[in-house]
Amino acid sequence: MRREDLSSVLEWRNRPEVRSCMLTQHEIRWDEHCAWFERASRDPRKRLFIFEQEGSLGFAHLSCINATVAEWGFYLAAGAKKGAGTLLGLATLRYAFEELALHKVAGQALADNSRSIALHHKLGFRREGELRDHHFDGEQHCTLICFGLLQQEWYEKWVGQNE
Repeated sequence: MRREDLSSVLEWRNRPEVRSCMLTQHEIRWDEHCAWFERASRDPRKRLFIFEQEGSLGFAHLSCINATVAEWGFYLAAGAKKGAGTLLGLATLRYAFEELALHKVAGQALADNSRSIALHHKLGFRREGELRDHHFDGEQHCTLICFGLLQQEWYEKWVGQNE
């Protein structure tokens, strides 16, 4: 992701259907978004990506917890074609496991975000737990579902089958 991507990413992130699936659900202001980008761009543990394929656009990030484990997150632009989430996920995970040589990628989804939960399962993530009433969104406490995908599982599911 580059500075010139900021306005597009903010537009995607502030769509109501995206915000409703995020831990931070308020409409993000331009100054807040720019400050986030500046912090993330200077942090060597963070990787920010713009995904573009066959007219579909999206954003993904990896935040390294340590040298071998990272957390990830993602969302798509309006009008992304069916299957774009899978392609974005595969590209991000390929980078995580093949370029960064991570051992594990972890993710979380709000318990009522069935699309994110289904995508994690499709990509090979295993459900590792549930954090009951863990997040307060300003109105109610929400449960988070935790996922993990190990490098070996990635290779078995996605690389080994293509050799």
